[in-house]
Formats: sequence, structure tokens, C-alpha cells
Amino acid sequence: MSTERAFIKSGRNTIIHKEKKLDLVIVNGEAHPKIKVTPMGLVPFKEELPRNRREAKERYLEVVHISSVDIFGEVKRLLFIQALDGREYKVDYSKIGTKLFVRIHQDSYL
Repeated sequence: MSTERAFIKSGRNTIIHKEKKLDLVIVNGEAHPKIKVTPMGLVPFKEELPRNRREAKERYLEVVHISSVDIFGEVKRLLFIQALDGREYKVDYSKIGTKLFVRIHQDSYL
């Protein structure tokens, strides 16, 4: 069974989106809003989460549970996401509901 993923984790709080065919759904604990990482950037994820990996693949998604042991092992307050649009986004979970919640950290990281 292949464990190839649509992202790479880097350092202590960075996710790098690498697969154009799949969007990432970032889940950082139950209390925080979910974020969808697309080739065009980041958008809020308002849909129902897929029940399993097969259903996620059918919807062209990969669910990334930040607090799972194989990712970062804890809920993060600050997360950096390098998207396929060439930008690095800073997601500050202490600023949910403000314009500073998700913002461009680096316009071109390539």
C-alpha cells in the first residue's frame, strides 16, 4: 500500500502542498475552522469532512490532521502553508475572525 501524500511537512509548523490533483483540507483540532489549500491559494472549507481516505480521494481531497502523531503531534497556534500558487501563507489561529487569520507571509518562496 502506497503512503504517498499530497504534502510534505517541513520543520515544526510548515506544510508544503505538492500535488496539483488533490486539495488539502487542514484540520487543526475540532475548535478551529478548517482550511482548504488549492492550487489557487487558501479558502475556508465549509463542507462535511470526508468519512475516510477513499471518500476523500473521490472528492480530490486529502485531509491533514495537524495534531496527529505522524504530522506535528499537537494543535498549532501558528501554521505556515506553502501553496502551489507560489506563496507562503501564515495561518494564525489566535486571530480567527480577523483579516490577520490567514495572510500572505511570503509572496514568492520559489
